[in-house]
Amino acid sequence: MYLSATVKVGIKSLASNKLRSALAALGIIIGTSAVIAMLAIGTGAQKQVLSRLSSMGANVMIVSPGLRGRGGVSTGTQQDLKVEDARAILEEVPGVAMVAPVARASAQIKYFGKNTQGSLFGTSSSYFSLRDIELENGRIFTEGEVERNLRIAVIGSELSNTVFGKTDPVGEIVKVKGIAFTVIGKIKAKGEGWGSPDNQLFVPYTTAMNQIIGTENLREVNLQAQSESITASVQSDVETLLRKRHKIARGDENDFTITNMDEIKKNMSEVTNVFRLLLGGIAAISLVVGGIGIMNVMIVTVTERTREIGIRKAIGATEANIMTQFLVESVIVSGFGGLVGVLLGIMGAMAIPFFTSSITPVTETGSALLALGVSAGIGIFFGLYPAWKASKLDPIEALRHE
Repeated sequence: MYLSATVKVGIKSLASNKLRSALAALGIIIGTSAVIAMLAIGTGAQKQVLSRLSSMGANVMIVSPGLRGRGGVSTGTQQDLKVEDARAILEEVPGVAMVAPVARASAQIKYFGKNTQGSLFGTSSSYFSLRDIELENGRIFTEGEVERNLRIAVIGSELSNTVFGKTDPVGEIVKVKGIAFTVIGKIKAKGEGWGSPDNQLFVPYTTAMNQIIGTENLREVNLQAQSESITASVQSDVETLLRKRHKIARGDENDFTITNMDEIKKNMSEVTNVFRLLLGGIAAISLVVGGIGIMNVMIVTVTERTREIGIRKAIGATEANIMTQFLVESVIVSGFGGLVGVLLGIMGAMAIPFFTSSITPVTETGSALLALGVSAGIGIFFGLYPAWKASKLDPIEALRHE
């Protein structure tokens, strides 16, 4: 009952000075909306990064050649990964679900009068399952077609749009270094990002190595563990096998590198979490500034209402009553500012995609509740000194105040 009456008195007092109350709340409104928007941007960026990494497949590892060095200076990429290495990994390492050799190079892709630059990607049929690549239409090549060095291709969506426009590419002929390939499938768009297949032309790795690139070496070997729980042991077994096959002496460095995509996702999650908290922390500074504004306004209010405080004390109000009244007013200002700030922050986050398509903010309920709670807490913290000052006024001196 007492608190309800105090709230009513506080609202009436704030309403009598609307402009001052609005200016006091403005800092909290700006601060809260900035926190909501910045956290939404950080969360959205985090989800986009992890989504792109996840789209590269689960439990995936990539074996790539190492770098030769003399005196600590890199002199080039070692050409030491063979098709036999990929086969040995699949046959001899327990827990490996599938393996996909990769030979790739940049290439000019021609279709009648059109000529465009793309990435020629020689691999096996298992690559598409390993990397969660889906077809829009057509089919992928089979292992039998890989073994027979057939000149067939699966085209990425962006490359298809560049070369064929809206025409269905399946059944069409494209030329790579003068060699004709029949397009048998088109891949669904995956969007930009590391490892995106959208601008790639996939052909059997045997055809790429023997007829286009002219090499016996692979650019990488992709492999997938049967489950996430055994990826570490699979990685260790692959390393042991390749060291043995490449005759690397104990104590010497590997001539290959194994990249674990699950570890990259974990590290990127940690990095983006720090980035998100950094954005929120920068925005939170404006909340502190808003709190200082509330304290300044409340100090002025206490000075203006000194005589009122004296009268209330003279008729029996305790220090706790006076302190509660001014604290309630401070919390009302900051709470109202926080609520408006949350609404504006959510609206601002929702408006960002209209200005740029590269960011998709994600507003979480927890972030909104946290910002609202912090704004109310700031009202208590920065309203505490003015309320304490009001409660300690001497009633006789207060009554003399003009």
